[in-house]
Amino acid sequence: MRRNFKAISKFLFLSGISVVCTVLIYRLLSNKPKNGNSLNDLFARRKALGPEEVLILSSEKIDWHNYDLIELDSKRQGPGEQGKPAFLSTNEMNNYEKLYKVNGFNAALSDKIAIDRSVPDIRHEGCKTKKYLKQLPSVSVVVPFHNEHWTTLLRTAHSVVKRSPPELLKEVILVDDASTKEFSKKPLDDYLSANLSKVRAIHLPERSGLIRARLAGAREAIADVLIFLDSHTEANINWLPPLLEPIAQDYKTCVCPFIDVIQYETLEYRAQDEGARGAFDWEFFYKRLPLLPEDLAHPTEPFKSPIMAGGLFAISAKFFWELGGYDEGLDIWGGEQYELSFKIWQCGGQMYDAPCSRVGHIYRKYAPFPNPGKGDFVGRNYKRVAEVWMDEYAEYLYMRRPRYKFIDSGDLTKQKAIRKELNCKPFKWFMEKVAFDLPLKYPPIEPDDFGSGEIRNVGAPELCVDAGYKDRDSVLQVAKCVKGTSKKSDQNFTLTWHKDIRVCGKSLCFDISDPNDKADVTLFPCHGMKGNQYWKYDMEKQWFLHGANNRCLDCDPGKMKLYVRSCDDSSKTQKWRLENVNLTMIANWENIGTA
Repeated sequence: MRRNFKAISKFLFLSGISVVCTVLIYRLLSNKPKNGNSLNDLFARRKALGPEEVLILSSEKIDWHNYDLIELDSKRQGPGEQGKPAFLSTNEMNNYEKLYKVNGFNAALSDKIAIDRSVPDIRHEGCKTKKYLKQLPSVSVVVPFHNEHWTTLLRTAHSVVKRSPPELLKEVILVDDASTKEFSKKPLDDYLSANLSKVRAIHLPERSGLIRARLAGAREAIADVLIFLDSHTEANINWLPPLLEPIAQDYKTCVCPFIDVIQYETLEYRAQDEGARGAFDWEFFYKRLPLLPEDLAHPTEPFKSPIMAGGLFAISAKFFWELGGYDEGLDIWGGEQYELSFKIWQCGGQMYDAPCSRVGHIYRKYAPFPNPGKGDFVGRNYKRVAEVWMDEYAEYLYMRRPRYKFIDSGDLTKQKAIRKELNCKPFKWFMEKVAFDLPLKYPPIEPDDFGSGEIRNVGAPELCVDAGYKDRDSVLQVAKCVKGTSKKSDQNFTLTWHKDIRVCGKSLCFDISDPNDKADVTLFPCHGMKGNQYWKYDMEKQWFLHGANNRCLDCDPGKMKLYVRSCDDSSKTQKWRLENVNLTMIANWENIGTA
């Protein structure tokens, strides 16, 4: 009898515990907010429950794709649909020049394309079947703009609302940085009120610049995660869950989407590339590092990246403000991507790029409006970042930009206090543990260059390679040798240790993207990754060889054109004299820059 009583008591006790646990778990699961889960709530649950319950709550994954929308978009036809290039007809060219001048891209064509157009799904095939956590935090998307064109701004907002799960997207905040275009005020507010209930605009009373406009939007945001976008972007299919899952797993995580190209003339949507790790050189030009073997082995998984590309990223509001947001002493734009990247890593966070999240971005042909800053505000920003975060490594920046040493960086007390309070790691740790291969590509102390000066043609010795200027663009050609640089031309070049040819003092390189014979040579921002920008000087034959495909630099003296074509020993126009040659470096060519 006593034995039966013990058994019954044990059964009742275990049953009671089971009922209580079931009720608790049910209540936790049924308290899901309508607009996604509170990030703090998610972590509170995990802390409150035991390991098994945490595993149940945190590991359930679902397919977030909106297949009805995907199906509808696949059937759309019209200008620019499916991200295809579009064009203006002859009778549609009336406003082309006027709108181009004030926007830096083909705004007249943008007006012809639907503001909710379809875009191509160019993700890796594995992304199309990938599932993500069922419980994800809510999102506020912050979009700063100054005099953005009407249809590109609205297309940004529409793409975010259209391709985001409604239970995750809490709001989109358009931050008007004192725009002067009339539609940026009441017409915009009226349109949003009538057509996009989750989108609102805030209007700054005076021009504040990109950095402070982002901060103004972030202060208004009410969701768990902040996502910053530029005002001429288009979110692609299922872009949101890949950004949010790593943050749901660890709130001290920043995640960047892949940034695709929306071509400024045709508005074609296409891939930029299939991923690389963000980096910088010691002049603070943004650079990229190759993916690591483990990244290449898992092409749909987020990979760690030392530096963000710029203004497109997701971060928990909690972590963003723990870090102090952006340094408010940074003026207008410049340096903010380095400042935030350094302190994310050095102050206990981590940063990833998510291959399955893609956002298209218009890279303007030129900046159409002046910046409101006075003096060298970019240099001042760079110095603030260097003085607070880079420790002894700041000297490598000053070696290349000596004038930065004499810039007044302003009061750094608050930023240094944040670093101390958060017990952030030294920059040496960042270089050794995070950007460990950066010095191999961009060494702090650089090797000598292979040569410099004018590049004079042997077949037509009165002609030199010339970086001229036409309609705001730099153009590469041959012209009469003039020695040096003038307002209209530049004949000073460097065959650098990166094995590219650069316009002296500028980050512009000789570039060839056309694999065919007799391809034009153009100028393109230097990337230091060889490929289209790889050049070798053969002193014996006086050839400039491009890449590994046996094409030589050549010219047409009559048309003053510069191009490459198959190397020909008998061609005198393929022979060039480089004014100053470093014989020691040339002799050691194969051992330079091979890491």
